[in-house]
Amino acid sequence: MIIENVKAFTESKTFVNGEIMIDEGRITGVSQGTCTQTTSSPPPFEMDQTIDGNGCYAIPGLIDLHFHGCKGFDVCDGTTESIAEIAKYEASVGVMGICPATMTLPVDELTYILSEAASYRDRAGKSNAREADLLGINMEGPFISAEKKGAQDARNIISCDTHICRQFLDASRGLVSFIGIAPERNENALAFIWEMKQSVHISLAHTNADYDTAMAAFGAGADHVVHLYNAMPAFSHRQPGVVGAVADSPHVTAELICDGVHIHPSVVRATFRMLGDDRILFISDSMRATGMPDGRYMLGGLEVKVTGNRAELVSDGALAGSATNLMDCMRTAVKQMDIPLASAVACASMNPAKALGVFGDYGSITAGKKANIVLLDADLSIKMIIKDGVVIAS
Repeated sequence: MIIENVKAFTESKTFVNGEIMIDEGRITGVSQGTCTQTTSSPPPFEMDQTIDGNGCYAIPGLIDLHFHGCKGFDVCDGTTESIAEIAKYEASVGVMGICPATMTLPVDELTYILSEAASYRDRAGKSNAREADLLGINMEGPFISAEKKGAQDARNIISCDTHICRQFLDASRGLVSFIGIAPERNENALAFIWEMKQSVHISLAHTNADYDTAMAAFGAGADHVVHLYNAMPAFSHRQPGVVGAVADSPHVTAELICDGVHIHPSVVRATFRMLGDDRILFISDSMRATGMPDGRYMLGGLEVKVTGNRAELVSDGALAGSATNLMDCMRTAVKQMDIPLASAVACASMNPAKALGVFGDYGSITAGKKANIVLLDADLSIKMIIKDGVVIAS
């Protein structure tokens, strides 16, 4: 397959005019040349034909490394069928790599959920053209703080424990990529980080840590922070908290929810100036209501009311994840928050791929990588989705 007349996203975070060559599910080359906008639609395609990209942007399939579910399903349902339905929806909106997040649930329940996710991964493999690839699991709880629990169930919060952590890692058969902790919760947090950091990324998540405590955690080896600004102390001039510690720790990556609800556009722009576009990872934090009508849904055992793209706990009105998929979050960042398209694409594909250790296969339009490609028009609407070299939507 050849996709000609596109602007292809490269590893240098630029778009080059030209064409993309694909063979056996992989990108075999990207050639540079003239890119022109046409008004005609491409004819029906076959796998060996040339497709006119009509001057579209060609971006890599996005990777969401923190979300809970969509289309009425949640990874914490604990079934391979739920994961399959989630993966189908995500692929249909151009998200081709997923790292779902678990909630704060009882240890035995989390262990079972992780084992089912591993079973799905082992059954589906990493190449199902109609389903996003399951690349990892992001454990948002249970090692968090009650003060900043947000939509997590406080009844299931526990202190970080290396034995329990290894139980989670073993159950997932290596699938768990991130485990969140609140380092202020107990005096063993730094020892936990030192012991577990070689096996899994340690995140700061739902934490009330001050600047010094967060810096100590990052110094011990924690290298990630869950949804920056949300479920943590506010960033202020005398108490910079976790946000200030992230700014002062160049090895730390930060999740950002750009759904237009969680963070003001001005703060998003300021965060890009503070961290640059190498350390920011766009996430959706979407829950099972994503792609569904307004109504009431469950998240981590708690009832959530969803109106438009705003999800709130029925009990106290706290934000409860989002009802927006990652592709829409990326569009919002560009069209409503004035983030350059190349930076937004990097934060939704390249940076997550690097954080998950899969940049050799995902994250840019580069020879040798998987042919997971989304064509976007000038308005950033999807015109075609190609997964593993197969056109799944056009």
